[in-house]
Amino acid sequence: MTHIEKQIQDLTERLGYIEDIFGNRENANIALLRSKLNDFKAQLSSLDSGQLKRQLSSLGDLFLFLENKLEKELTPMDKVRIVRHPQRICLKDILENVYDNYTEIGGKDEYSIDPSMIIARAYITRKVGKKTYKQPVMVMGQEKGHGEEFRNGGSVKPWGNAKALEYMKVAETENIPIHTYIFTPGAFPIEDYPGAAQQIAKNIYVMAGLKVPVVAVFSEGGSGGAEAIGLADTRIMLSHGYYSVISPEGAAAIEGRLRDGQRSTPELVERCARQLKISAKDNLEMGYVDRILQEPPLGARAENFDFFKKLRHEVILATDEIVLSVRGMKLFRALALRKLSNPNIYVRWSLSPKSRERLTWQRYQKFMAMSRKFLLDNTSILEKSFSRINDYSWSVYAFLRYEFLGRHQRKITHLAEDVQGEVQALFGKMLSKGSRIISKIPGLKKEKKEACELTTLSSWESGISWDEHCRYISPQANKDRTVTCPNSDKFGCLDLWAPDLFSDFAGVCSYCGHHFPMEYEWYLFNVFDPRSIREFNSKIESSNPLSFDGLDIKLEQAKKSSGHKSACMTFEASIKGIRVVVAMLMARFRGGSVGVAEGEKFIRAAETARRKHLPFFAYIHGTAGIRIQEGTSGVIQMPRCTLAVRRYLELGGLYLVLYDTNSYAGPVASFLGCSPYQFAVRSANIGFAGPGVIRETTGQDIQPHYHKAFMTLSRGHIQGIWDRREIRNNLHQALMTMGGEFLYFR
Repeated sequence: MTHIEKQIQDLTERLGYIEDIFGNRENANIALLRSKLNDFKAQLSSLDSGQLKRQLSSLGDLFLFLENKLEKELTPMDKVRIVRHPQRICLKDILENVYDNYTEIGGKDEYSIDPSMIIARAYITRKVGKKTYKQPVMVMGQEKGHGEEFRNGGSVKPWGNAKALEYMKVAETENIPIHTYIFTPGAFPIEDYPGAAQQIAKNIYVMAGLKVPVVAVFSEGGSGGAEAIGLADTRIMLSHGYYSVISPEGAAAIEGRLRDGQRSTPELVERCARQLKISAKDNLEMGYVDRILQEPPLGARAENFDFFKKLRHEVILATDEIVLSVRGMKLFRALALRKLSNPNIYVRWSLSPKSRERLTWQRYQKFMAMSRKFLLDNTSILEKSFSRINDYSWSVYAFLRYEFLGRHQRKITHLAEDVQGEVQALFGKMLSKGSRIISKIPGLKKEKKEACELTTLSSWESGISWDEHCRYISPQANKDRTVTCPNSDKFGCLDLWAPDLFSDFAGVCSYCGHHFPMEYEWYLFNVFDPRSIREFNSKIESSNPLSFDGLDIKLEQAKKSSGHKSACMTFEASIKGIRVVVAMLMARFRGGSVGVAEGEKFIRAAETARRKHLPFFAYIHGTAGIRIQEGTSGVIQMPRCTLAVRRYLELGGLYLVLYDTNSYAGPVASFLGCSPYQFAVRSANIGFAGPGVIRETTGQDIQPHYHKAFMTLSRGHIQGIWDRREIRNNLHQALMTMGGEFLYFR
């Protein structure tokens, strides 16, 4: 191919790329480019070499001019098409052009490497004066590839995220920074072991406490798949990238209430893309990314070598800033940060133990501040002041009781136990004989305790019948009708009379044990001690931070029908005398979806449990995931709530999760899925994505009962399945055996 032919081919590909980005939308500038290029091709045979060069140069200038002009006309959906285009830069391009050398790390098969997730040990060479430094870094990210179908479009499977998690820990051990690159439309929604939701939850939990600098670069950030490697100290977003709770097409399908086979109109998709505020500029304004890296017109492609230089400088600068922000005196750090534009400044990237602790605390504070400006809190100033005083008092009390006095008390107790053990070992036989002699003296014989008291940690409440204990009767029990169990054909269950089924039987078939749905009030009145519930933060309301069309009306309807201001209710209560802090997600309010209000209430509940040194119990009456109409403001609750849970657990807290009805998506893949103790009511369905989403994204139909609790148990997501009638006793037993008087906090 001659040089002229190659230039013509390049211009043809550029035109094709532009047409792909703007879709079927008519555009005068694109029409002009198409016309000029076609005219030039038609005249090829009649032009001499000089004319060819001049016209080619003129045509190239026209392309450059109009590409810059078209850049200003890009819509959010155009940018979605840019990041999805096969010509878009990918992680392989970045490894080749940003880092000086790298070794890709993987296994021998798909289950240990997953082609959608690339991990590489790399280094960056920096020359300062006459000295050269090689700074190691762990690089990881989703790889979409240039039309490589085996990459699965950047949708990572659970074992791909597990591999990333493993090498995050390696980087932490080696005390080297982590650079993550996010190129994913979302994680692959399968639930085979270790499970999509469970693995993402593990990744977020570990990233929350990584003691090395983490820099994340966003190109295409699709919901939970992005969060699996996106919790970072500095988050950079490419100017043509997007970061969202859901794809615009997915949002349009939900907003348009589409059924199987139906497709959204392009106008609805464009509107959803705009209203979700998914662009880099939107995310920067909302505070979910730290800076934007400007790309060439119409997006970065593999041949844009100047862009790779800018990206290299940006990730080096970001890593330097993180390190200097937690190292040394503030005065010198500030001076160094101001000089960082000078490429000759060298910053060592390894951190001391104290700097590592400052890093994790700084990360915690950073994410806690996110989305709070969108919080709708109608609590009065007087109530807020009283709450702050109360929180401060509890903090002082907890410090004195558990830190100052508790530490010394434990030392004295442990010393006394050791001394007692030594005395028993030395004088054991003598004391044993003496006690036997004393026991035979008339009048001194003590009655033995019942064996049950010595061998069990919980007991049935004597004198209270089931009928007396049930203080709430489901409205379903007021209907004079019979109910047929769905298992009647299989197990021969007889029809049940509704007043019996939904009162005495607690919604459980007395023949096969099938659980019918019950209202969340049943649990409030039948699990917790009478009159022990004390709600807090009740005036925090779900709102519409993105001004999404129609959401205000839907929220008002939900508030009116449910009697609550958000999908999350937080309260303190007792279970057989044991005080606990509870966060409950209610399916009745917008499907139990989580947004800014719900995330903030959950965080405050975890902080209350930490401050008061109480167990923390999350009861999930149902959650449909993250509230899509809140966009990234909803997605950011995944790392925020996980950070709060991690802080609570690291201080020794006991965190229990109980799932009921349907629990899916973001919450399960983050702050719920990271609990070490997760259980489910027998009727629960649990997973990363529902059957419809799985069918839409993978083209596969899942097997029957795929999300049922017993399947979730077999995949290792939960630790047990509970009968609804035994929840109160099981919770009490869990609190005593997993926590206990001395184990709620270490």
